[in-house]
Amino acid sequence: MDINRRTVVRGAAAIATFGIAEGTASAAFAGTSSPNTSMSTSSAYSLEFDPTAWSYDATNDVYYQLGKVYVANPAATDYENLSIYVPGAYLTATANSDGTTHTATVNPKGTVGEYSGRTAPIVIPVNTPGYSAQSPATSYSYSSVSKYLEAGHIYVWPGLRGRNTSTSTRSDAAPWGVTDLKAAVRFLRYNRSVLPGSTDDIVLFGMSGGGAQDTVVGASGDSPLYEPYLRTIGAAMEDAKGRPLSDAVAGVMAWCPITSLHEANLSYEWNMGQFASTGTRASGTWTSAYSKDLAKAWPTYVNRLGLRDEHGRRLKLTESDSGTYLAGSYYDYLIEVITTSLNNFLSDTTFPYTVTTQGGPPGSGQTGTSTTYDTVDDYIAYLNTDSTWVTYDATTNTATVSGLGGFVTSQKTASKPVGAFDGYSRGQTENGVFAMGLDAPAHFAPLTRDVVKANEARYATYSDWNSDYGSAAYDSDFAKKDSVGKDMAWRTDAYNPLYFLSPAFGGYRRSQVARHWRIRTGIMQGDTGNTTEINLLLALQNYGIRDVDFATVWAQGHTQAERTGDSTTNFISWVESITKK
Repeated sequence: MDINRRTVVRGAAAIATFGIAEGTASAAFAGTSSPNTSMSTSSAYSLEFDPTAWSYDATNDVYYQLGKVYVANPAATDYENLSIYVPGAYLTATANSDGTTHTATVNPKGTVGEYSGRTAPIVIPVNTPGYSAQSPATSYSYSSVSKYLEAGHIYVWPGLRGRNTSTSTRSDAAPWGVTDLKAAVRFLRYNRSVLPGSTDDIVLFGMSGGGAQDTVVGASGDSPLYEPYLRTIGAAMEDAKGRPLSDAVAGVMAWCPITSLHEANLSYEWNMGQFASTGTRASGTWTSAYSKDLAKAWPTYVNRLGLRDEHGRRLKLTESDSGTYLAGSYYDYLIEVITTSLNNFLSDTTFPYTVTTQGGPPGSGQTGTSTTYDTVDDYIAYLNTDSTWVTYDATTNTATVSGLGGFVTSQKTASKPVGAFDGYSRGQTENGVFAMGLDAPAHFAPLTRDVVKANEARYATYSDWNSDYGSAAYDSDFAKKDSVGKDMAWRTDAYNPLYFLSPAFGGYRRSQVARHWRIRTGIMQGDTGNTTEINLLLALQNYGIRDVDFATVWAQGHTQAERTGDSTTNFISWVESITKK
């Protein structure tokens, strides 16, 4: 069953997930459009990389180029350009007569550690919090890339448009951020003969909105949903010999990905909102009733996904004596994930243990109060302050979590209002992600619209209801088309990783899915439900992806969460474990 009630047939045959074969990856989509070249006759920029324009940092032995436009017909040259940073060993260069630039060719025998000029992985950061833009580099800085280059990686930094860069004449809302990222990947493959590194080993890494966008790219490799957008900006669709190019990637590192936005309003209320009773969830408000209805709608959605655990057990939610569908195999699996996270923490942590609360917004540097727990028993007592939901066995140093409500109340309270993603007044960040232009945020979630439609007569009996919140507003936004002629359903499908990973959607097995994944999330974050990353994990495993390194990290929130060590070092080590040497 297609959950969006749309059967999408776009001339594409099923594509295998486990390879990123150069020159063949897009062959299945050849019938979706005329076999034109990558650049039209009116192209403003060449896709050719200039090997005579390298700059050189002699102190650190790094070659680099800044500001290379990566599409032929850019919509925004101030964003659609990239920088590339290469360890000196991977190039053989001679100084040009201008005294500043160098002409370089790939040195396949040059090595850094076990990597060579032909086998080095290419790592691409996706730093787009809230699906905002990623500004390109405008000046050279070794310190920002040093750890990656010292590990033998090639670092490519693309500028990407985002929800905050639209103008009065141009919308940069979804799916343009991911489209730009795919175009940058295609540019690298178009120029693979003159660039060092392995384009079979391109790895993306990002957090929050960046983790979400690299997740979408990892799930949607070569999807036909993106072809009209890619062609609009003159992305490299074929190589110089007319062979199709791929935008699939080998690996994805996602910290706290805020994704699966199509259903996120529902899962947020089921996972967290049903245990809250203040703010928009206060009794007597229409939004309190709305919260309950969203929570009740989510089990139907998740049950239709047909998710299974690693043992093949079908995961479903069932009705419970108290709360909203707090029973069934899916519920048990969620409790197992929470329990594992807590036990990993107990294994990793030496007591006394000090907790310092955040004193300001993320990145502010402000700290709050600090509390030290001398023993594990003290810490467990703190967790059970409001209710007993954790039991502890000192002989094995393991804990057992008894229920979702106690965990959420203690560790993961809802920090967003009802309608956490597709806001009823179009006021949430994600309404801007799917905007129809400058200052034109839009509704995008059909599952949310269905809840509103089914219940708006009842909501209208509340004094705080406004008719502007009704289903007609959703229908109006859904009918609008973007500059490429695509409606909201097309755009939300393009930004939904499960559209490509789950048989419940029309895009299943119509893309090349990355073969390596590392997913980390701070279990305390109030930014999205536990279900977001869990469903991504399960969908990948059910799809047949064998390498999914997944962990929810106890006592951490919306950050580059790691059980031990630091995120950069751990990411570099993971890349080394999955790439060819």
